[in-house]
Amino acid sequence: MKKQEKKSVSFRTIQEAYEARPRLWWLYTLILLIAVVILGWSASTMEFKGLAKKGITVAQGVGYGLLHPDAKLLFNIDDGRLVFPFLNLTTEGVAYQLLQTIAIAVLGTVIGGILAIPFSFLACNKIVPKWLAFIFNAVILMIRTIPSLVWALVWIRVTGPNAFCGVVTQSVCSIGMISKMYITAIEDIDTRILESLDASGCSAFQKVRYGILPQIIPNFVSTVIYRFDINMKDATTLGIVGAGGIGAPLIQCINSSRWGMVGSYLWALVVLMLIIEFFSTRIRNRLTRG
Repeated sequence: MKKQEKKSVSFRTIQEAYEARPRLWWLYTLILLIAVVILGWSASTMEFKGLAKKGITVAQGVGYGLLHPDAKLLFNIDDGRLVFPFLNLTTEGVAYQLLQTIAIAVLGTVIGGILAIPFSFLACNKIVPKWLAFIFNAVILMIRTIPSLVWALVWIRVTGPNAFCGVVTQSVCSIGMISKMYITAIEDIDTRILESLDASGCSAFQKVRYGILPQIIPNFVSTVIYRFDINMKDATTLGIVGAGGIGAPLIQCINSSRWGMVGSYLWALVVLMLIIEFFSTRIRNRLTRG
């Protein structure tokens, strides 16, 4: 009986609290109206004039290329037979272009990840004065605001259209995103561990070694791996404007309507990104879960 009475009292309490809830239907209606107005205003800026004839041709060509890729760009074929080495490793082959794209992404990510470390510490309010943190946060925001394509177009004027331009562009762009993630990791440090080490008489080096690094290294590595995924996709786009990688031959094949070669490049990119996504996800999960 007592249990039933307790349940009934609890139910009445919940029901009373539910009935006494604030009526915010007017607020929800206002939010909905604002969202509808914003969507309507955004849609009014677009003007659809139908599909261009050339655009339809390009779409059909890309579809044809995906179904009929040029195998000679992918594999080492002689007289219709697959010979060793099985991949086409010449400078015109897809494998060479992919390796160059991977190299650009790796170098850009590593250099950006290393340069982001001092930026992140100098932009953290817990470590440096607020005025200094404000300056470095403004620099990081400026880097993140400018798109990677704009950075590439700027650096192409300095270094010329080559793979080095892609590395410099990705290094600069990586600083912006990685620094932001580093700052979050630094601000989430458990200061009680540092206080315990300080009370134990540990030196500053020991506090950094045993109190700070074990907390931030997993987040730092996970951030760098995530940025590498982004840089792999960006490396293809940057190649279109002349910053090296597989993007340059891809856009040339599209412009010259060589759809079989386009299909080979696209299939190679899809397979490469699936492999990278598989391994990077596993590594990040291991780092997150310890």
